[in-house]
Amino acid sequence: MTASKNTEMEGAFGLVALTDFPPIQYSCFFVPCMVEAAKKADSQAAELSNILRPKEKEGDISKKLHSRSKVHQFARNAFGSSKASVSSKSNGNVEVTEGNGDPQRTTVPDHLTLLQLLALNALDLTAPASNVLLKNRLNNWVQLSGHEGSFAPAGPGTIWKKSSPDRVEIEAYQKLMKDTLASMVPHFYKDVQYNGEYFIEMQDLLYNFKNPAVMDIKMGTRTFLESEVENTKARTDLYEKMVKVDPTAPTPEELETKAITKLRYMQFREHLSSSAELGFRIEGFKVHGEEPTKDLKMLRSKEDICKTMRQFLNESEKVRLQLVARLQNLRTKLEKSPFFRQHEVIGSSILIIHDGKRAGAWMIDFAKTLPLPEGVTVDHRSKWNHGNHEDGYLTGLDNLIMVLKESGKVKNKSSAC
Repeated sequence: MTASKNTEMEGAFGLVALTDFPPIQYSCFFVPCMVEAAKKADSQAAELSNILRPKEKEGDISKKLHSRSKVHQFARNAFGSSKASVSSKSNGNVEVTEGNGDPQRTTVPDHLTLLQLLALNALDLTAPASNVLLKNRLNNWVQLSGHEGSFAPAGPGTIWKKSSPDRVEIEAYQKLMKDTLASMVPHFYKDVQYNGEYFIEMQDLLYNFKNPAVMDIKMGTRTFLESEVENTKARTDLYEKMVKVDPTAPTPEELETKAITKLRYMQFREHLSSSAELGFRIEGFKVHGEEPTKDLKMLRSKEDICKTMRQFLNESEKVRLQLVARLQNLRTKLEKSPFFRQHEVIGSSILIIHDGKRAGAWMIDFAKTLPLPEGVTVDHRSKWNHGNHEDGYLTGLDNLIMVLKESGKVKNKSSAC
């Protein structure tokens, strides 16, 4: 359906101007779904509408330029980018910056609404969900780790996640949808190719939560692929990175050569956090009304992790017990899963979400989840040695469940947490 064939939609969204929408069939068609969102966005849109339609005398150039400058600033604040903004030199055009940095002008009238700006930015995947989007939805989306700009809203309840051309994560999700783990991961709708890039359209796990708290937990005793550490050449840059973090870390031989291998550096990093000992580490978390807490990669002791977990749970016994049950169910399904039995799961996370009443946990991030070489089997608990492909995922899950159990209200001083 094109804009020119639906005058009702043209009136609501001005779609005559939005000719650059990608020819993609959404699982939840974008425009009709956003009509309802538009009604809820009126109060936020009013500010931009006033900027875009200032009450001025015709021909008052200075006011017009000032108005468009405010739009430019508004777009930056809203989206963290000026990709879809109106500049003072654009004569009412929107400049959409392509990946090579060259601006491409698209004729869009000055009465472009806040929702239309949001749509343009979402479909061009310029940034994670903006503050404007958060105010107009029931949930508060936040990216705790990974690459900024990897996500964008695709429609109510769905998001686009940037994927790599190797299709590793896409193929993992396709297999998981047919596995016993299907209910333990975000629902996969389809893979999308747009402007030469690859994306996954998937379930937005935050959509049905109101004012949620979110925690990203990186799983496994090994968080790097074996192929990433095959080069045994000692590097001075990695040595410098190591001593910058911990000057006492180098061995006498390393102090003399002032160089270390990639494997040595990666294992050094894992021992800084709880990954090496417990098989998981907290990447970051966010509770409602506060800024995200991300500097947790050196959180190592079980006592400190328990303290952080209680802070995240707001000491809610109801939420804690729900999460223990959910993770125990996940462990049962993992032990029966053909997918899990046939893959090494590297760099994957468990995303925990709660709103004080309901709680859930899902496996996410499968960009380094690879099929095992023929003839290789793993139990996901044994110690890793180069070539055996063990990842320690179940070791991490066992310990995460233990920490949650011990993070309840302390009834006696002998509690480990």
